[in-house]
Amino acid sequence: MTPPMTPPTTAPLPAPTPDRAPLAGRTLLMSGGSRGIGLAIALRAARDGANVALLAKTDTPHPRLPGTVHTAAAEIERAGGKALAVVGDVRDENDVRRAVAATAERFGGIDVVVNNASAIALQNPGELPLKRYDLMMDVNVRGTFLLTSFALPHLRDSRHAHVLTLSPPLNPDGRWLREHAPYTVSKYGMTMLTLGVAEQHRAGRLSANCLWPATTIATAATENLRGADKAARVSRTPRIMADAAHALLTRPAGDLTGQCLIDEDVLRGEGVTDFDGYRADPHGDAALRKDIFL
Repeated sequence: MTPPMTPPTTAPLPAPTPDRAPLAGRTLLMSGGSRGIGLAIALRAARDGANVALLAKTDTPHPRLPGTVHTAAAEIERAGGKALAVVGDVRDENDVRRAVAATAERFGGIDVVVNNASAIALQNPGELPLKRYDLMMDVNVRGTFLLTSFALPHLRDSRHAHVLTLSPPLNPDGRWLREHAPYTVSKYGMTMLTLGVAEQHRAGRLSANCLWPATTIATAATENLRGADKAARVSRTPRIMADAAHALLTRPAGDLTGQCLIDEDVLRGEGVTDFDGYRADPHGDAALRKDIFL
């Protein structure tokens, strides 16, 4: 839980102003980010004037999902940031090395790594094809390991070093193993790697934390799974994760590390008490659906 830092308010975090843009000039390297939560985090940083590099495979549009790494980069530029689009696969060692090198060369270093890319399949052993299992483990666990590992030399040179991984708290409830053990293993693997980085740098100036939503988030992917109307009624927009990520990434490096944090708790620590503005259906009153692993 993040301790309260400001008096309570009843609205989402205010928009950045010239004297309140703490990520201005800092460089974020993110896996994925062509759409959804990753893009929302990137755009929130861009509004401060941050540099944002995206490593993603989406060179061309997906048949059912909007956005590519190039359209995301254009949105980042329009939002006030500087963008670098790197077409590549977070599973591929050479692609990740290339993304890290290109980011450092273009922007002079790396201050933040956001492990955002993730693959999901909810079948269990005996049901899940090996190809899908390998994809989840490679994108989620291997990708987190590669991107964080190769960026660490640059993070150690930064005075604002953060690793933020979009993965859940380690919840021993057997429900998640019963319902989707392979996906659970892959997401908990992301969390454990991040907590390991935090412990490895406990005495230094680097924060490594995990962030997870309290409720389901309405994105194009969830709309395809559940239907747009149903997803909107019970979910929040990616903006809540973007505001929570911004709050974490603007804290002093090393101030808060080794934590598995929930978006609501982070924002409550920032003084937010009214979350209605984050609803995907702004006029809805249906009960929001709690996200998995909670």
